[in-house]
Amino acid sequence: MRYFKKLVGEKLYLSPRSSEDVELYTKWLNDFETTDYIGKSRDFITLDGEKKYLEEPIEAYVFSIVTLDEDKMIGNISLEKIDHLNQRGTLGIFIGEKDYRGKGYGTEAIKLILDYGFNYLNLKNIKLDLMEFNERAYFCYKKCGFKEYGRRRKCNFLNGRYYDTIEMDILAEEFQGHYIKNKNI
Repeated sequence: MRYFKKLVGEKLYLSPRSSEDVELYTKWLNDFETTDYIGKSRDFITLDGEKKYLEEPIEAYVFSIVTLDEDKMIGNISLEKIDHLNQRGTLGIFIGEKDYRGKGYGTEAIKLILDYGFNYLNLKNIKLDLMEFNERAYFCYKKCGFKEYGRRRKCNFLNGRYYDTIEMDILAEEFQGHYIKNKNI
């Protein structure tokens, strides 16, 4: 698979999503170790269904997370539900490759897409939702500057239990730094 270095960081880059990665996405999206954390465990993902999904035009900025040293796709990150009038969007991310979790790749990918969202898409507010048990993600988001602004109680049913959704966001003026290494100005 060929990837394209749209947003380059220190140890990874973000490349436009490709339908050629359908098998890898299908594998990840059928793995409870991935889907429990992104609220997709009840979904049944087939190769044909995922291929159709990847080929559909979408109104979002969806990227593959790719390592710089190996050109290996390890996950996915997106800015979705973009509302240009109110200058807001929603962040989604997952690291599908287990060996790359907890090693800073998610943090770097988030900082790259926040830089892009605030400094190129002119967004003012970027939000996300996560389940209460996802402590690793919660601390990653806090490290990136997100703040908790709400909690929807017992609204996610997973493996026989109900969990809260934590709502977090970050404003453009709260975002610190420039992380995209391949920009010209």
